Amino acid sequence: MTANNAQIQTPGKYANVNGLKMYYEIHGAGSPLVLIHGGGSTLTTTFGGILPQLAKKHLVIAVELQAHGHSGDRDAPETFEQDADDVAELLKQINIAKADIFGFSNGGQTTMAMAIRHPERVRKLIVASAFYKREGAPAGFWTGFKNPKFSDLPQVYKDEYLKITNNPAALMNMFNKDVQRMLIFKDWPEKEIKSIQSPVLVVIGDQDLPTAEHAVEMYRLFANSRLAIIPGNHGSYMGEAMSSNSGSEVPALFVAIIEEFLAAP
Repeated sequence: MTANNAQIQTPGKYANVNGLKMYYEIHGAGSPLVLIHGGGSTLTTTFGGILPQLAKKHLVIAVELQAHGHSGDRDAPETFEQDADDVAELLKQINIAKADIFGFSNGGQTTMAMAIRHPERVRKLIVASAFYKREGAPAGFWTGFKNPKFSDLPQVYKDEYLKITNNPAALMNMFNKDVQRMLIFKDWPEKEIKSIQSPVLVVIGDQDLPTAEHAVEMYRLFANSRLAIIPGNHGSYMGEAMSSNSGSEVPALFVAIIEEFLAAP
């Protein structure tokens, strides 16, 4: 099967947003909920474990960002700001005036950038396993970006990307752009976090990559927020592709927490 045929047969659609051929899928019906995946990932590797449950009550719009998954690339670095602008433009094109936004890991930073740059498009936010400053992650996390190794990219992410594109050069391009974004990451000003007025659910695993202490700090900075510290590591609480316990009932509990947060006045 060629890469083009693989893309034609996907259930998703494409939109031209800010010069990017952006892939997205729509599932279910109900109130709009945008899903924003993590770095190196796709909508399936990040959200595949819970997307069917979320689609029971929501019109789920699951996106793939610049250089990731089915989406194209542009001759520019990846930035959280540009990702946020791309998602906002997509929502405009598909006539979604306002939506709840759920971002995991790097997608959590994009979610916060959405609320800062496009507050009119945002109802509520779910910011999961993300950080806004460097001390929110262990020192060893940052050291790794000074001497990045392609072998450190989880194999499940490589396999999923190549299943979609059959393009090893594009996979390496994504890896390099993801690394560069983290290599130059600078702390976000607290005033930007405080400026977010939408209700926020901050989510962290008790053995996550970002620290629980940092999640509490973020929770206290947001003007209107709730906090969930859930047993698990980076994404295991939502059945992310790296999760080792496929039989866990925690993802179902997490979906229940999300639904109660989104349904609250």
